[in-house]
Amino acid sequence: MANSADLRWLAAAARLSARARPLSRPNPGVGAIIVRDGVVVSRGWTQGGGRPHAEAVALNGVDARGATMYVTLEPCAHVSARGPACADLVAASGLARVVIGCGDPDPRTAGEGIARIRSAGIAVEQVDCPFSRASLAGYLAQRTKGRPHVTLKLAMSLDGCIARANGESQWITGAEARAHTHAMRAQSDAILVGGGTLRADNPRLDVRLPGLEGQSPRRLVLTHGAAPDGWDALPSPEAIHGLRDDLYLFVEGGAGAAAAFLRAGLVDRLLLYRAPILIGGGRQGVGDYGLSALAQAHDRWHKTDQRQLGKDTLEIYEANPCLPALSPL
Repeated sequence: MANSADLRWLAAAARLSARARPLSRPNPGVGAIIVRDGVVVSRGWTQGGGRPHAEAVALNGVDARGATMYVTLEPCAHVSARGPACADLVAASGLARVVIGCGDPDPRTAGEGIARIRSAGIAVEQVDCPFSRASLAGYLAQRTKGRPHVTLKLAMSLDGCIARANGESQWITGAEARAHTHAMRAQSDAILVGGGTLRADNPRLDVRLPGLEGQSPRRLVLTHGAAPDGWDALPSPEAIHGLRDDLYLFVEGGAGAAAAFLRAGLVDRLLLYRAPILIGGGRQGVGDYGLSALAQAHDRWHKTDQRQLGKDTLEIYEANPCLPALSPL
């Protein structure tokens, strides 16, 4: 039975899997750690383009006999032209035990990966690990909802403004908060703004952190018209269901785009960067998103993290998946 040490190792594997994001797309970024007597024997994460998988990397050239593997996602059970099924590799490894942080909803694997490993005499435990699920949020969203995981980012003043009334917005937040935003961009497959923001600001939406410039996400604009060169048009928030190869979408605004995604119930996570300034009479960060009563606004979000970034504060909220959208999809 899984214990506290197992959960710590799964949390470590989840942190390791961040190295795969977003380079592993459209495959999930998975982390695997092999441990013997409390010592790490090997580790691996999904490589660029989705192969080799984390388990294959961790097992490569390693004597894993008698050890335990901690892996964030159930090892795949389907054979691909790009590589063997990880369940078969694990079954032949001589491992004594495998601890899995999240089952795979892919029907080609769901339960079959575990069964195949157990048939080789290896003890297998599947744990409902929140760290594993969080690290696989984009993959799970695609498999269960048919769309990417959506993060809405808002940089605002204490009174909820994203710009002065004349549109001036550079810069509300400081250098540390802006650097953090660039790091979040680098973990995303695609980034989106509304048509008004594109026309008014002509944003670059690239990653400008040393060493990560090559991980700038694909640029999308929410518009019924044509997109300019270097951009792709998205006619509505609901159209993200057609983004089959993207696991993570980063929505940067403006107020209309934010409201449209919120109204459709398509925001999974909020990043609120708050600067310690008051603007007064400025442009609000979110437009009308369909509330017909104040009661509808409650219990839709719960805070999962808060941290200081220079003078600014970052608050992270997750959506309550049990509440319906304010307008039908």
